[in-house]
Amino acid sequence: MATEEEMNKEQVENKMVDDAFHHLLNCYLASRHRKKVDIIEKAFNFARQAHKGVKRLSGEPYIMHPIAVAQIACEEMGLGSTSICSALLHDVVEDTDYTVEDIENIFGSKIAQIVDGLTKISGGIFGDKASAQAENFKKLLLTMSDDIRVILIKICDRLHNMRTLESQPANKQYKIAGETLYIYAPLANRLGLNKIKTELEDLSFRFEHPEEYRNITQKLSMSKEQRDILFDEFTAPIRESLDAMGVKYKIKARVKSPYSIWNKMQTKHVTFDEIYDILAVRIIFNPQEKEQEINECFRIYVAISKIYKSHPDRLRDWLNHPKANGYQALHVTLMSKKGRWIEVQIRSSRMDEIAEQGFAAHWKYKDGGGEYSEDEGELGDWLRTIKEILDDPQPDAMDFLDAIKLNLFASEIFVFTPKGDIITMPTGCTALDFAFEIHTFLGSHCIGAKVNHKLVPLSHRLKSGDQVEIITSKAQHVQPSWIKFVSTAKAKSKIMAIIRRDNREAQAKGEAILSELLKKKNADMTTPLLDRLCRKQGYQKHDELFLALGNRSLIMTDKDINDLLTNSNDKKKQSSNNSWLRYVPFIGSNKKKTDDDESQEIIAPAGELYVVDKGFNKKKPIIITENNINSFVFPSCCHPIPGDDILGFIDNNNHIEIHKRVCTVANKLKSSYGNRILDAKWDMHNRLFFDATIEIKGIDRKGMLMDVSKVISAQLSLNIHRITINSDEGIFDGTIELRVHDQNEVQVVIDALKEIKGLQEVQYIM
Repeated sequence: MATEEEMNKEQVENKMVDDAFHHLLNCYLASRHRKKVDIIEKAFNFARQAHKGVKRLSGEPYIMHPIAVAQIACEEMGLGSTSICSALLHDVVEDTDYTVEDIENIFGSKIAQIVDGLTKISGGIFGDKASAQAENFKKLLLTMSDDIRVILIKICDRLHNMRTLESQPANKQYKIAGETLYIYAPLANRLGLNKIKTELEDLSFRFEHPEEYRNITQKLSMSKEQRDILFDEFTAPIRESLDAMGVKYKIKARVKSPYSIWNKMQTKHVTFDEIYDILAVRIIFNPQEKEQEINECFRIYVAISKIYKSHPDRLRDWLNHPKANGYQALHVTLMSKKGRWIEVQIRSSRMDEIAEQGFAAHWKYKDGGGEYSEDEGELGDWLRTIKEILDDPQPDAMDFLDAIKLNLFASEIFVFTPKGDIITMPTGCTALDFAFEIHTFLGSHCIGAKVNHKLVPLSHRLKSGDQVEIITSKAQHVQPSWIKFVSTAKAKSKIMAIIRRDNREAQAKGEAILSELLKKKNADMTTPLLDRLCRKQGYQKHDELFLALGNRSLIMTDKDINDLLTNSNDKKKQSSNNSWLRYVPFIGSNKKKTDDDESQEIIAPAGELYVVDKGFNKKKPIIITENNINSFVFPSCCHPIPGDDILGFIDNNNHIEIHKRVCTVANKLKSSYGNRILDAKWDMHNRLFFDATIEIKGIDRKGMLMDVSKVISAQLSLNIHRITINSDEGIFDGTIELRVHDQNEVQVVIDALKEIKGLQEVQYIM
């Protein structure tokens, strides 16, 4: 029998679930959708029964998760009863004995279709099954063409998982935060879900870089009073002018998100205090006539331009040519009376709703009926491009993610065909990208183009307003070099598909050549042997090696095979990747491990790399010390030093690579191979030196170099490994390579150098 305490706990949980569901119902009833309460209650009761007794890692009843996902779909995306029911039921088929047929019999084909789509792309979001996230993402994109609501609910699901990520171990946090930043945030942005995109970015940032997140939020909080005063003073004359015009409006302050601030600090190499666009102003008005809303935007712009001087190069008109995700607004940057540039965004209430809720705001379904038309403007075009990429199977999950991201992040330009039709293309695209956009045949036989009636090469970058005519020849064939300058996902995928088709024959030939050479030596073509050969010859993949052998760009002799078979122990060679740090002799550890350790110390035999075995605990963080640093692989992509936020990755040889969490390679690894990600921490005691490079720029003067070297060598007692300075017409730039113990020393150097007269920019090169 249940104890009184258990009964009380159950009552508390039931009340919590009931309260959450009633809040969802109230939000739905307050919306503009047709009120189909019965089917929502039916879905809730069904899901509650199906998930009965199951708890989340946080300890709350599992049903709270589907309710929260439905709440986001209703309140933050503005979706209706079909989506709410699908959200409530989205984990039933995945986690219980019920089938899609059961859902169809009880709730109808449309809800069953959406639940089926969500089930296909689930695979246990926090389990090992989610490791090949790229595969899940492929399935997710395939289901988009059936019903866009599948991906909208999936984004709701991801947002709630991010909001409750606290209960997950650190290695799972990095994996989920990484794939959120790499896949889901840009996807939300592409669908116009600006508010959700911002929250996904901030949550990812918070879990990957907790220290920086705390610092920025603290500084935002401390500077709030100053921003409020600036906002009130800046908007007061604007309000007077709009009131005199009789405009119905509201003015909001938009504060830059912590992630956006941090991102700008990283890319522009500036401090928090040097970012001046933290505050922006939004004017949202109700147009007197719907047809006149664009004219009214410009009327407001003219009125406020009379109050403040506008920046001539910073007028952004997305009214007549909306962004691909439907975003419309007029952006203008004005000089405040305090001497600060402030961006003002002017948009109607309809435009504001689309800016916040994206595609969900102009949802085309009548709830319970109607079909989504795939030809629906820019979204339809984008979906078709995605489908073309999916039609060409990518051998590498990371290549696939890269191809998709080209589409997700692209900002647009408008290019004209010879007949005057407008084609939307990504910024930075080339004439060859345009050719592939029109038709694969045009792209594969393209020899040049006429841009504004002038002959240009294939690699010519297009600008908005260009008129482009493609010139072809039947004698032309796709060249491997093309992949280096095309920028669209469509062009890259088509070129790669044609090259792969041409390469298959050569690869088969190369494989046969190698097999024959090994056969003579009575050796088998094993994966470890191929891995060794690839490393020795400088190839990343086995296919590349076979191709080189097949097209005779690599010739192997019997002697090469003999060397390969006798020199099987190349682990020491791998550790040469760590040449950027100065070694100390291997020191055995005296630390005794206990079962209660929150971390695990890893030590390999001297001169060898640690090999992960079956008993390895991925949930415990690995600790990097002076004793064991040579047990890890430090790839050349990011060179982490103590103090950097880092993670571990188990590579194909079961060795552990160490990357910075911000490393671009690590971002891809988190998205594609999430179950191999490890939490990693430093425990260094200033006994090792690491290379760090600092870039300096400034106004040249006599004694500048002496002042720089004095600060570093005399004042800070650090060893300058190499210094390079170039001077031209009174302006100099250069790099200083130092030996430092950790990131703190780098910051001390930067702060000290900034005090030198004439030194304008000082930045640490990642």
